[in-house]
Amino acid sequence: QVRLVESGGGSVQAGESLRLSCAASGSILGINDMGWYRQAPGKQRELVASITRSGFANYADSVKGRFTISRDNAKNTVYLQMNSLKPEDTAVYYCNARIVTMARDEDNYWGQGTQVTVSS
Repeated sequence: QVRLVESGGGSVQAGESLRLSCAASGSILGINDMGWYRQAPGKQRELVASITRSGFANYADSVKGRFTISRDNAKNTVYLQMNSLKPEDTAVYYCNARIVTMARDEDNYWGQGTQVTVSS
C-alpha cells in the first residue's frame, strides 16, 4: 500500500506565507515526478507546480515568483513554499506523485488534500 499524507495548510492573511509538506510511505521502490495541484470551489483541479526526481521544477504562471516546490528524495517528501499569498490562492491543495512500487508497478497517487484559505 502507498499513502501520500499532506500537512501545513491553514488560514492566513494576504501577503503571508505557508509551507505545505507531503510525505509518501508504503511499498515504494522509487518516486518519479511529484507535484501540487489545487481546486477552488466551483473550479477544476489545476496544476500548481511539479518537480522531477532530479529537481527540475515547473510552475503555473499564476504562482511563478511566489511559490517554490522542492523535494527530499531520501524522505520521499515534497514541499511547497507559498509566499505573498493572495485570496485567489484559496483552494484545497493536493499532493500528487508517480510512484514505482516494490511490485515494480508505476501508478499515479494522490493525497487527501489540505485546505489553504487566504483572507484579504
